[in-house]
Amino acid sequence: MAPPSGSPSTPSKRRPTISDVARAAGVAKSAVSYALNDKPGVSQEKRRHILQVAAQLGWQPSGAARALMGTRVGLMGLVLNRPARLLGLEPFYMELISGMQEVLGPLDIALALQIVDSPPDEQAVYRSWAAKREVDAVVVTDVRQRDPRLALLRDLGLPAVVLSPPFSNAGPSDFGPPDQPTAWPWLWTEDVDGMRLALRYLVALGHRRIARVAGTPSYAHTMARTAALRQEAKRLDLPEPVICSTDYSQEQGADATRSLLIGEARPTAIIYDNDVMAATALQVARELRLKVPDELSVIAWDDSMIARLTAPKLTSIKVDVHAYGMRVASALDALAAGALVESGPFGLAGLEVRDSTAVAPEAG
Repeated sequence: MAPPSGSPSTPSKRRPTISDVARAAGVAKSAVSYALNDKPGVSQEKRRHILQVAAQLGWQPSGAARALMGTRVGLMGLVLNRPARLLGLEPFYMELISGMQEVLGPLDIALALQIVDSPPDEQAVYRSWAAKREVDAVVVTDVRQRDPRLALLRDLGLPAVVLSPPFSNAGPSDFGPPDQPTAWPWLWTEDVDGMRLALRYLVALGHRRIARVAGTPSYAHTMARTAALRQEAKRLDLPEPVICSTDYSQEQGADATRSLLIGEARPTAIIYDNDVMAATALQVARELRLKVPDELSVIAWDDSMIARLTAPKLTSIKVDVHAYGMRVASALDALAAGALVESGPFGLAGLEVRDSTAVAPEAG
């Protein structure tokens, strides 16, 4: 039964349109368009009336409408293709997002975070965002050789800030920034310098049997660290370092550590690609009745809060991930505004020496 004349009807849950605003304000749709886009064609009094009605109806432009009008959506995208359980333990991404929010928040820009389980799922998110014009720009992480996401984003016309070292520094000659690096800014932390610094420090302590528990081997930043480790070890006349690849998790970090410590040529020092695996290594060492740092030195990466909460506290390759996130957010904002953003490294790597490293046993 229809409601009586003059009584309120059931509120609609759909998004109010320009037609709804025009009908409620008693004006033509063209007048609404002029008013909402701050264009000439309506008087100031009528403009104020239309804006007031639009606000009362809760009208907001869709992402597609904003894009067509040449305005920004006010939303940046970040898709992480990693298991959610690992992200809950991974300090790097929490610090990165925190730094991004510190810049984006005051600008009234939100961050859309999507966690997916596979590369096709990640690409589907990009297609959806581009089709609906839901984000102004995206951040691309964990870049691989011949990464299909870069070509996809170019085809979609979706601006991107790429968090990766130039592939030429990671080894293979077919790695390299896009043809127009200022249109596709690449920002990276100094993984090469950090690895060299850590290795030189261990050698100064008398270590020669040095191993590394690495992350995913196909990631560009992992490849950069691997190349730096091997090149520096050769320069310092060290044996070829043993490298174990993992998915950055506690479980695989523990398995890799055990395999190294029960082997015939047990290392006296191990470098880990994140704090989580390094912290787990301390437990494995205790399990095998090895003293850290007297019998085994441990170095972590990133220097998150985890490094200061373990016993012993972890010597760490320092990266200011929070500040890195702020730099990434500033690049996103500039890119979305149509500015050219320079590619380049972020900051300088340092070494925070704590209690998990000491003179090598045979050198003591």
